[in-house]
Formats: sequence, C-alpha cells, structure tokens
Amino acid sequence: MFKHLRKWFVTHFFGHSRQRARLVSKDGRCNIEFGNVEAQSRFIFFVDIWTTVLDLKWRYKMTIFITAFLGSWFLFGLLWYAVAYIHKDLPEFHPSVNHTPCVENINGLTSAFLFSLETQVTIGYGFRCVTEQCGTAIFLLIFQSILGVIINSFMCGAILAKISRPKKRAKTITFSKHAVISKRGGKLCLLIRVANLRKSLLIGSHIYGKLLKTTVTPEGETIILDQININFVVDAGNENLFFISPLTIYHVIDPNSPFFHMAAETLPQQDFELVVFLDGTVESTSATCQVRTSYVPEEVLWGYRFAPIVSKTKEGKYRVDFHNFSKTVEVETPHCAMCLYNEKDTRARMKRGYDNPNFVLSEVNETDDTKM
Repeated sequence: MFKHLRKWFVTHFFGHSRQRARLVSKDGRCNIEFGNVEAQSRFIFFVDIWTTVLDLKWRYKMTIFITAFLGSWFLFGLLWYAVAYIHKDLPEFHPSVNHTPCVENINGLTSAFLFSLETQVTIGYGFRCVTEQCGTAIFLLIFQSILGVIINSFMCGAILAKISRPKKRAKTITFSKHAVISKRGGKLCLLIRVANLRKSLLIGSHIYGKLLKTTVTPEGETIILDQININFVVDAGNENLFFISPLTIYHVIDPNSPFFHMAAETLPQQDFELVVFLDGTVESTSATCQVRTSYVPEEVLWGYRFAPIVSKTKEGKYRVDFHNFSKTVEVETPHCAMCLYNEKDTRARMKRGYDNPNFVLSEVNETDDTKM
C-alpha cells in the first residue's frame, strides 16, 4: 500500500516539474518549429497554394473564403461603377430620355455592388442587366463570370478536401496511454495496445516505431533526435493487420533491441522518446492515413501487462470493454532482459550437463587380507 502511495505522490507532485520535451504529442501532433527560413523559401508556400490552403486551420481558411468572395464582389462593383461613371449613366449626370446606359438601373456604388454580386453568383434578378451599347461592359461581364467560376471551384474544392481528409479518420484510432514491459511467449517484450473505434477497417495496415534519443558518435559528433528502428509485431505478423478488434502489438527485447541494456531501476532515468506509427488505407474512401503517438520513459511501465477487454456474450457476440483499454495489471517480470537470457542459459546448461576438466579418476587396487 505504501509503495503505491509513494508512486502516486511522486508522479503527481514531482512528475510535472520535470516534463520531458516531446517531438510527437500523444495525439500525433509534431512539436517542431523552423527558424531563420529565408524569404525565398517562404515564397515556395505561395507557389504550392493548394497545399498551403489545405494545411491552414479552419479559422484562417474561413477568413480566406469570406475575403475572397466579398473582395471580388466589391472590386468588380468598383469597376461597374467606373463604367457607369465614364459612360455618364449615373443620375447626377442627368442623362436624356433617349440615353441607353451600359448597365440598366445602376444608380450608385451600392447598386453597382449588387449587380457585381448577381453576376458572379449567377442569381440574375432581372432588374439590372447589361445592354449591347457598351463593349467594355460586355468584356467585364465575361471576365467576371470566368473569374467567379475559378474562385468558386477553388474555394469549394478546398473546403470539401479539408472535410474529407483522412486525418480525421485517424482520430478514431487510439493507442493505450502507457506501454508495458513483461514476458510474452517466454520472451521479454514491450507491449502497446491499439484499437480501431470504427467498424470500417483499415486496409493494408502496417505498424512500426522509431526510438528518438541523443547519441554521440565515435567521432565525437552529438546527434539530437537520432532515429533507431523499432520493429513491432502481432502474433499474425505486422503486415495487413486484421484490425477489427483491439490489438496488442509487441517488440521483442533481444540483444539487438535498444531496450536490452535497460532495467526496471534505470528505465525512468533514460532519455528517449518512442514514436509509434500506424499506416493504412481507409476502406470507405481508399485514402491513406497515418496515426502516430509517442511514449517517454515515465509512460513505460516495467512489470505490467494489459487487462483483457474482449469477451463473448451469451448471444454469441464479441464485446470489447474499452473501460479496461489502458488498464494494466502487475505481473512477475525479470528486472532486466539480460537476467532473463542468463536464466534461460543456466537452465539449458543444467539440462545438458557438462564435463569438469579438473576431475581425475584414480584407480584403487583391492587387496584380500582374509586368510583361510
């Protein structure tokens, strides 16, 4: 009891004071910024304007959406007002009765703006219209109609693409809050639980990991965020996962694993970040998506396993209890991977037996001292 209270006290009162810097947050966002980018490089974002608009947040996208339409309506409204002003169609010029204006019923800037809106969105109330007396007005009408179609196509396409991005599908893929280290199949493994909250599948799913840590090369170069591949598997392999129910993926801690030289006592003092990726194709849209999360040493529990969450009801249906999704149970686990392998090696030698080279067999001659 005292052990658990001490662990809770340390986690809640001292854990927040030593927050580790994370490259990837728990919900998959990358915590990185680019500094001192040249102005020429920033111009590239405007060259690829489509991707730039798609990556914008909704508040900025809606601002651009509203500004593009209102701005174009007002700009062409000024041009229609200028045409009426040059052709002396406005009431302040007192046109004659036989005067034919370029645009009927434009009496000022407000009516010019309304005619610009009607032209671009093809409403056409029929009260204001272009006459055949002015070639400039006909050219302006054609130009605004074409530009209006381009603006409508771009902005509506950007809104639709933003809504249908597979990034939103990734929100329905969840990882366990903690990773655990325990024995699985006689091997010491690092285990993570992942679940698909939708009934639609991710086709061709592939899961892998990257261990990020600061390393120093033999030449003395310090590499920040050095990436080490971490292979995750399930019992059926890590390719084409049948992702219909929550899966427990695991990484075998063998001599080739970066976790091999870690122990239960030294794990909290380590400085690393384990980033886990899940790639797949959305079944309904055939769009590829990637889900990612990360774990720091404080989120890796040594000597625990996940509680079972899949059961079968009396009606014959399989039920997944997400209440126990991140729940862990303490189990007996070796405090280091080397201890487990040394224990196995010792047991194997005891079963095989071995010769003692220092053992020498000496013969003893027996004498019969009994006389008859």
